[in-house]
Order: sequence, then C-alpha cells, then structure tokens
Amino acid sequence: MLCAARSVRRPTPNRTIPDVHDDQILVRLLASRAYREGEFTLSSGRKSSFYLDAKQVTYDPEGIRLVGAAVHTLIAPFRVQAVGGLTMGADAIVASVVFVSAERGAPIPGFIVRKEVKQHGLQKRIEGIFPPRARVAVVEDVLTSGASALRAVDAVRQAGGEVAVVAALVDRQEGGAAAIEHEGIAFRAVTTLEEIRRAFARLEG
Repeated sequence: MLCAARSVRRPTPNRTIPDVHDDQILVRLLASRAYREGEFTLSSGRKSSFYLDAKQVTYDPEGIRLVGAAVHTLIAPFRVQAVGGLTMGADAIVASVVFVSAERGAPIPGFIVRKEVKQHGLQKRIEGIFPPRARVAVVEDVLTSGASALRAVDAVRQAGGEVAVVAALVDRQEGGAAAIEHEGIAFRAVTTLEEIRRAFARLEG
C-alpha cells in the first residue's frame, strides 16, 4: 500500500541579519540619507562640494543592521578576538558588529577608544571588553586620512593588543587606506565615496 508523502516543513530563513548581498541596499541608503552636494565647510576649515554624514545610516534602524552585517563579513576572515574603534565614528558600528557576531554563532566582544584618557574612576582609555593581548579589528565610519583609525590603533598597541585589520564603512579614497597599510595592517571597506556618488547620481536622475 502506498503511503501519502508527508510534506517536510522547512525552517524559515532567519532574515534578522542581512548578508553581504545587501551591500547595494546599504550603498543606496548612504546615497539617499548620508550624502549631500552643495557648499560645505569641513571641521578642518577646508571647503567641500559634498558632505557625507554616515551617522544618518549607522544610527538608522534599517541601516545599523546592514552596516553590522557588512562590516562583520569583512572582518570575519581575520578571526579577531574583539572589535573596536575611536569614539564617535565607531560607536554604532562596534555595537552592530557585536550583535551580528552573536547572531552568526561566533560572538566577538566590543570596545571603544576614548579620545582622551578618562580622568576619574579607572582612568581608562579603552572602554568595553578588551581581552589581554587581543588580536582585534578597528572599525571606522568614514576613512579620510586614516588619522582617527590610527589613534585607535595606537591605543590598542599601547594596551598590548594587535590590530589585524582596519575596516571602514566608507573609504573616501583620500590616502587613508595607504596610511593604514603603511603600518602593516590590512584595510577593508564596505564601499567607497565614488560608489556612493554614482548611486546618488542615479537617484537624482
């Protein structure tokens, strides 16, 4: 006697954490929410015909999920023991990567590097979870000259850690990548200013 085949219920894919294929969505978000063209004065006093405020995406409910997934994918091959960066550009990215790492089954703790040593309490420059002699990833929202990322690198090294990779959400392609690599550190970026500009032009067109 033939038995009716039972249908096997397949588990629903977990869509909580996007994968690397969502990078183009992230680029479009950066183009639509973070990138502006016009006349701007930068913190250095230099004039610019555009402005990129990545925090409009890294602190956005949809954006932070995409950022965490994309950056985690970049740093995962380096098998780091912690992820961190200089406040404030790294804060949201660190938190999102820590969350994604747990969701993907390989938890990575996070830390933040202060711009100045705290003058009270334990007087720490590194806050959060920084394992002794840890191999770490340093992250940044927008890499320009690389100065902010290198300040974080310096703090990690002074604390006895090793920086395996610096990962940026956006590489402005203004020499920062070369400065990182000059220190003997690998550099990775989710996207570049040029890619965001092309996405912006398509949106405007």
